[in-house]
Amino acid sequence: MAAPEQTRTNRFDAVPETDGRSHGHLEKISARPTFFRGFGKSIKDIWAFRELLGNLVSKELKVRYKESVLGFLWTLVRPLMQLLVYSVAIGIFLGSGKVIPEFGIYLFTGLLAWGLFTDIVGGCTGSIVGNAGLVKKVYFPRELFPLSVVGAAIVNFLLQLVVLLGAYVVTGEWPRVGDLLLVPLALLALITFATAVGLLLAAANVFLRDVQHLVEIGLLLWFWMTPIVYDWTKVKTQLAGTVAEPKPDTTWLFDVYMANPMTNVVLAFQRALWPGGRLPGGEPFYYDGNLYLRLGVTFAVSAVLLFLAQRVFARAQGNFAQEL
Repeated sequence: MAAPEQTRTNRFDAVPETDGRSHGHLEKISARPTFFRGFGKSIKDIWAFRELLGNLVSKELKVRYKESVLGFLWTLVRPLMQLLVYSVAIGIFLGSGKVIPEFGIYLFTGLLAWGLFTDIVGGCTGSIVGNAGLVKKVYFPRELFPLSVVGAAIVNFLLQLVVLLGAYVVTGEWPRVGDLLLVPLALLALITFATAVGLLLAAANVFLRDVQHLVEIGLLLWFWMTPIVYDWTKVKTQLAGTVAEPKPDTTWLFDVYMANPMTNVVLAFQRALWPGGRLPGGEPFYYDGNLYLRLGVTFAVSAVLLFLAQRVFARAQGNFAQEL
């Protein structure tokens, strides 16, 4: 069955004889949507297949840990191992644990956000190619494949929150209530942005399989451009230089660093979920800028990007079966 975006049919209709001769004309009965139209129809199609989307999310979760002994516990093992490695290497060997209070929780809040982002982007990239058999045989909105990855990643994220809650119970330190509103706003921005990037990469990977390898390298570089295992003040300090050896004005470079959507998301997670964010004197160690505004802008830009990504995906999906 043809995809909706491909539907363009002309019908030859006979015109009643008016002058003794039979003739006709082509009548356009369904026009192909332009690039900027058709988004609403795609959303309706996805909603109509919401039950299938739920089944795909369930399948995504079951397949990932199929026939493994620990099953869903692997969801917790990976971030815990990352936490252990970074705590030893950076917290102890490089001394960050002496500078950043409650370094373990600080680290885990960043890893929590980053894990959700990489699960969505990395999983979406291979979602169409990985389901080539279904793509070639049955029609339903192809967006369901990357969206099922998003759903499974959110479930894993919620499971990993248990580790953070356990850390609060053990330390007896709990986050400040006043900053907790940053968490849903940061999640909204993160999921919107990651879904947009995932849709684009899922479509691109069908036509160029190198994309999935480039994504792995890109995510590695992106990780170190985000203040997860170090604090954001180090970047500002290094760019500004010292009083004895000041550097040229690099404010614009710091602004570029802060324009990274994941920087704002991670800073929001740290401010909201990291109880050790204030120094003994009461001064904030976390980023105390207007994160609500920054996340609002990030979400708005991500929403536009998601719209454009869906339109690109919709245009490309007509050739998926042929390329696969």
